[in-house]
Amino acid sequence: MIDLGDVRLAAQRIAGAAHRTPVLTSRTLDQAVGAAVFLKAENFQRTGSFKVRGATNKIASLTAEDRARGVVAVSSGNHAAAVAFAARLFGTSATVVMPEDAPSSKRAATEGYGATVVPYDRYRERREDIAERIVAETGRVLVRPYDDWAVMAGQGTAALELVEAVGPLDALVVCVGGGGLIAGCSTAAKGLHPGTVVVGVEPEAGDDTRRSLAAGRRVRLDEVPRTIADGQAVDEPGELTFEVNRRLVDEVVTASDEEILDAMRFCFERLRVVVEPSGACALAAVLAGAVGDLRGRRVGVTLSGGNVDVARFRALFA
Repeated sequence: MIDLGDVRLAAQRIAGAAHRTPVLTSRTLDQAVGAAVFLKAENFQRTGSFKVRGATNKIASLTAEDRARGVVAVSSGNHAAAVAFAARLFGTSATVVMPEDAPSSKRAATEGYGATVVPYDRYRERREDIAERIVAETGRVLVRPYDDWAVMAGQGTAALELVEAVGPLDALVVCVGGGGLIAGCSTAAKGLHPGTVVVGVEPEAGDDTRRSLAAGRRVRLDEVPRTIADGQAVDEPGELTFEVNRRLVDEVVTASDEEILDAMRFCFERLRVVVEPSGACALAAVLAGAVGDLRGRRVGVTLSGGNVDVARFRALFA
């Protein structure tokens, strides 16, 4: 398991590599929700998402021998770019297994950082099998997108920074894919202030973590979720992340694709910032009232990423 000390150590490791992203506020948002809402804007993070925190912490913790062998990752885009960035930063090479239907901007960013992309069909092939084959054939070190203690600790630095910036939170609302961000953030938030209520948000079509917490065991969906929130298109929680989240996460709710679009529109029109669908998922649940009664409370919300190109942004609102 990880604890607050691991998150603080990660913060030291990634200092200077990852940005301390801004915290955004909006009077309009506060009035709509009836709360003081603090948005942790990871869309302004290097590589455009929170993923650089975990990838950098993981690769920074590798031995020189491991780095010399290179790394391999599996990702729909944001983790891919983060691993490619961190690999270049630490002088190692990266191979990334990425879905064929990943946004073109995310593939371009990954290759722009110097990584080699290996495409696959996410609806017919298991990316883990491909990655394991590459590890066996090349000896590269696998940098998992979420199911890794160092990655989780790195992601938790987002919540650590948020609380350091604005003080104690009554609630923290975090988007959920494989569970790495919320595992790290709940560890940090509750480590600092045990009374903070942590709420996860999944896309309506992909509520594997919500179902798993209700069942008390990991539940796999019948198929990979088809949702505009491609960064959260996961069919089963991570093994390690689930163990953290079953202890620390108080509730998981869902947001529909339409609610996610509403949140993206709110960010664009009211905050003048661009977020991708997964990046808007947590805010979508807050705006839709799915998180419960937040009136009079201090609420932190993750805007987890902003990697959406102009063509896709326009198509989503066509």
